Amino acid sequence: MSNPWFTLPLAEYEAHMALPSIGQAQLIAGLLERLVQALSPTSVAVLGCAGGNGLERLVGTSIERVVALDINPLYVNAARERFRNRFSTTEFVVADIRDVKPMFEPVELIYAALIFEYVDLHQALRFMYLHCQTTGSLAAVLQMPSNSITDVTPSPYRSLRSLEPIMRLVAPDELRHYASETGFSQVSSRVLLSPGGKEFSLEEFQKGATTVNSRP
Repeated sequence: MSNPWFTLPLAEYEAHMALPSIGQAQLIAGLLERLVQALSPTSVAVLGCAGGNGLERLVGTSIERVVALDINPLYVNAARERFRNRFSTTEFVVADIRDVKPMFEPVELIYAALIFEYVDLHQALRFMYLHCQTTGSLAAVLQMPSNSITDVTPSPYRSLRSLEPIMRLVAPDELRHYASETGFSQVSSRVLLSPGGKEFSLEEFQKGATTVNSRP
C-alpha cells in the first residue's frame, strides 16, 4: 500500500485541520507554545511538521534552533519557505522516523503531535530517543477514541479519507510502556478537548526523570 502522506495536498490537510468544527491545528499549535513557555528549551524538533503549524508561536520565545521534519518533501519545502529566516538556526529535514539513524543533532524538546497513529511505536520512540538531549523532553499528542466521531473527522476535504486505512489510535498506556522500554520516563499526562469535540492526550516524558504527575 502506498503511503497517502506523499500524495495528500498540503493545502487541503491544513484547511481540514483548521476548520472551526475540527480545531486540531489550533490545538497542536497552542500546546507547542505552552510547552515552550513551561520548559524554556532553546532547541525543538517538530516531527510531522507539515507546513510548519505552530512554529509561528515560537518566534520571540526561548527557542533559538528549530528542526522541522516531515516525510513529505513538499510539506518540508512549504515550512522552509515560511520559516527559514524566523529563528537563529533552522533545519528542514525530509525523513521517515521509522528509519532509526541520526538525522540531526539532538534537541532539548521533541514535539510529536498526532504522529504515533501512523508509525511503529518502538521504531519511532527509538528515533526520538536518539535525537533527544540528555534530560531532554518528549511531548506526544495522542488522539483518543470517540463513540460519536470517526477517527478522521468528516469534512469537505475528502482527500483526508485516504488516511483512514493507515491510522491506528494508540492508547496512552501503550505509549507509556514502549517509552519506558526505550528509556523515557513519564512526567505528566492530561486529557484535552478540541473545538471539534474530540479528546486528545498530552503525554510528557523525559530522559532520566522518574516523577509521574497525571492531571485531568
